[in-house]
Formats: sequence, C-alpha cells, structure tokens
Amino acid sequence: MAHSKQSIIILMADDDDDDRMMAREALSEARCINDFRTVTNGEELLDYLNHRGKFSDPASSPIPGLIILDLNMPKKDGREALREIKADPKLRRIPIVVLTTSKAEEDVLRTYNLGVNSFIIKPVTFEQLVETMKSLAIYWFQIVALPENE
Repeated sequence: MAHSKQSIIILMADDDDDDRMMAREALSEARCINDFRTVTNGEELLDYLNHRGKFSDPASSPIPGLIILDLNMPKKDGREALREIKADPKLRRIPIVVLTTSKAEEDVLRTYNLGVNSFIIKPVTFEQLVETMKSLAIYWFQIVALPENE
C-alpha cells in the first residue's frame, strides 16, 4: 500500500440520528479503525471545516481525510455545502462521498459537476450499510492515495 495506516478522520454530515449511528456501527463492524466524527447539517459542516463557533479549536476539529455527505439536510443542504467546499482552495482537495436517499438523476449529475468524488444511494438495511461502509473504507483508506493535509 502506498501510504501508512495512520488514522484518517471521517466526517459525516447527516441530520438523521439513526443514519449517523448506523454509519458509526457499520464502520466499526467493518473494522475501520478511523476517527469518525459527525455534524448534523451543512452549516455545521462548514463551521467545522472553517474552525468557527464550537469547532474553533483546530486541535479538536482536525481537517477530515474524507467527508460523507447527505444531500437533504436542514439549514444548509448538502448541495450548497458541497458547492462552498469545492469553491474553497483550502478545502476542495478533501474527498467527498455523497451518501443519500436521493435517486434523482439531476442530483447525481449536479453533484459530480460540483466535484463530488462518489455518489452512493443509502442502502436500505443495516447489513447492506455495513457492506457499503466496508467497501468505502477499503477503497478510500487502502486503495486510493489521498493528499496529505497541510
């Protein structure tokens, strides 16, 4: 493997408590040893990435190696957050995987046009989610070479 097995922070932005909890459990069941953090909407996601408000301490809010993004969230949805992240030279290199219930073709197209790295439709069962998270972990943390965070 090209890079060391250092812990990569996964930041998930999803307003659904159950989805966040299931993703955490799925990652642990997939034996993904990464640091998993969550925010509940696009506004919180951008606060985290820009170290604003309760995320103002960069030591306790380190930049993630991967963002898992839901599209349909209150305050600022995933589409808007994605647009802002990809427009920011400091943040645009962070890989973003959309994990959403949306099957809309326009969402798939629009998010890829905005620079998303992968678009995954949320699996229905926990078992399928575990498999998805396992594949995600293997792909992003064992196969792909990720840019180092400055």
